[in-house]
Amino acid sequence: MNDRNWETLLKVINGEKTAERPVGFIIDSPWLPGWHGTSILEYFTDPGTWFEANLRAMNTFPDVMFLPGFWSEYGMCTEPSAFGTKLVWTENDFPHPVKLNCTTEAISALAKPNVRTDGLLPFVMSRMAKYEEKVKQNGCHYRFASSRGPLNIASFLFGTTDFMMALAITPDEAQKALTVITDFVIDWLELQYEKFPDIRGVLVLDDIVGFLGQPDFETFVLPHLKRIYKTFNPEVGFFHNDAAGQITAGYLREIGINLFNYSFNHPISEMRRLAGDGVILLGNLPPRDVLAMGSAAEVEAGVISMMREAGDTKGIIWSCGGGMPPDAPTENIRTFITTVRNFS
Repeated sequence: MNDRNWETLLKVINGEKTAERPVGFIIDSPWLPGWHGTSILEYFTDPGTWFEANLRAMNTFPDVMFLPGFWSEYGMCTEPSAFGTKLVWTENDFPHPVKLNCTTEAISALAKPNVRTDGLLPFVMSRMAKYEEKVKQNGCHYRFASSRGPLNIASFLFGTTDFMMALAITPDEAQKALTVITDFVIDWLELQYEKFPDIRGVLVLDDIVGFLGQPDFETFVLPHLKRIYKTFNPEVGFFHNDAAGQITAGYLREIGINLFNYSFNHPISEMRRLAGDGVILLGNLPPRDVLAMGSAAEVEAGVISMMREAGDTKGIIWSCGGGMPPDAPTENIRTFITTVRNFS
């Protein structure tokens, strides 16, 4: 993220007026390789391609907050790899981890990895270290420590359906595994803080929390997310969950989250009511059906409809309901930005 956009983000978080309506998107491997004209495999395996794609996005849309900014990641494989999962790579499909055996014994025996040595984590850190100076030379800094969340990681280790069943059938063992994973996430975020002292925000991504009802959320999600965010007390506590978000929204301030990206299925007005005024909302245009697949005219109409529905535009960073989708074209992104800025 460039320094000007970081300062704009802090103004929004602190309730201050900005020169223009803020626009921001989560950008990472689902969108960047195709938009940059490279294969998914090359994006992940060639650090230079990773840097050039991110820098090009920053320079093409200089007034857009790209979050977290120069995100060094390997899709959904980064954190599961540290636990020893097999990873499957192809040229133009997203890599995926192969789940471990989901037995009671395997869940109960889950051990915490070493974040300095295990899986893809050293590759993430090496890439960031190698390009840190070039990032700074281009007016940007690493501002966020980022990780998948505990339930998300568990779902990739053991399978989503199998681990959801474990929450119901063997809750003690499942809770033990989630505690181990949370310890790991904290270690992983702490390492990023240690190596890159310009970091001042935390981003956790966990769509699986949206699959749980309120009692299970309070048992298997709330204590772990609170522990993560309270460990760091970041200036920007950023959480992404583009599954069902109504339950999550009511606990954001208690957890320590002040920036929330959520599903396009929830109207902004509803999420404002549930989250309260202390949380900045990042959303909420349908990412695939409108931003990626729609015409420029459909993007314009969708943005106008979104902004009219929201009513009060304070406390909102205009975006899509989720991360930047694959195949979102430059023209549609420009139309999004122009429509937001010209809305009256």
